[in-house]
Amino acid sequence: MDGRSVFLSVPNGGYVLALLVDACIQHQSATSHRDPIHVTAHYLRTSAPSPFEIRVHVLKSGRGFTNLTAELYQRGVLKITTHQIFGTNSNSPSSSGHPPGLTLAPTSSYARRIPLYTHPSNGVVRPGRSVWKFQPYIALAPDPNILEKNAPGHPNRTNAASVGGEGLEWGAWLTFQDKRDEVTPTSLAFLVDIFTNLPGLMPPSERPGLGLSWFPTIALAVEFKAPIPQPSPAHAKRTVGLYSSGKFLNDGRHDAYVEVWTAPCDIGEGREVTGWREKQVCVAIATQMASITPMEINMKRGESEVKL
Repeated sequence: MDGRSVFLSVPNGGYVLALLVDACIQHQSATSHRDPIHVTAHYLRTSAPSPFEIRVHVLKSGRGFTNLTAELYQRGVLKITTHQIFGTNSNSPSSSGHPPGLTLAPTSSYARRIPLYTHPSNGVVRPGRSVWKFQPYIALAPDPNILEKNAPGHPNRTNAASVGGEGLEWGAWLTFQDKRDEVTPTSLAFLVDIFTNLPGLMPPSERPGLGLSWFPTIALAVEFKAPIPQPSPAHAKRTVGLYSSGKFLNDGRHDAYVEVWTAPCDIGEGREVTGWREKQVCVAIATQMASITPMEINMKRGESEVKL
């Protein structure tokens, strides 16, 4: 594994999942089911930036989908297990061999639109977490309008008379710094794990005693909602819109819901034009369960893996 992919000393969970997804993409490349549709991962043990082995096994191959397992081993020890569903991720019914399916598109008043308020041309790049060793390779422009919703006095805060609640939210534009990079199905597995989680969005008054922490992923599920559009004046090739929300926190265990959207241009480039929102597509959604662990545990696990 690439040492630049780590969160302090342990590889980012999304990056490791991307390795597993890529292995299955290669395995399926000569079949009729080439596209990842859904992936569920369980992180059994901490991985390390060192050599690894991925074992792929086909469980069932049918007309519409192929179900596979992919497991990641390091030094013969199982670290992560995944169940992956492959098929044809296409907007064209004829290319998949199936009759037209029901689709909820932006022309409908029931369709969800891209949840970011700002246009990427107006985005202001802010530094990510200092423990992200991959930070030099991405530019991140948080959406201030979304972050304002987390303020103590915002109408989203609940009380005894509230029904439900929106939780805490985060959103940003992300651009890969290398102009040769592009968003791919493999990179989507990495991107769904780039966000500020529920504990990180809470004000200090709501997290007393919480010091510098690591938030290891326990389980992560990704659905690839739509094919990634070809680069065009309406869709940038190396920028995405990220949105996340979290609602529950119990004994350190917390949830996250994430969406990855296309972007009309790279951060700080292009210009805002009428109707740009209608052309953006949600290409992936994800849910995950994570825990809270003191940062020194991250360091110790990273060091112990290196010494083995």
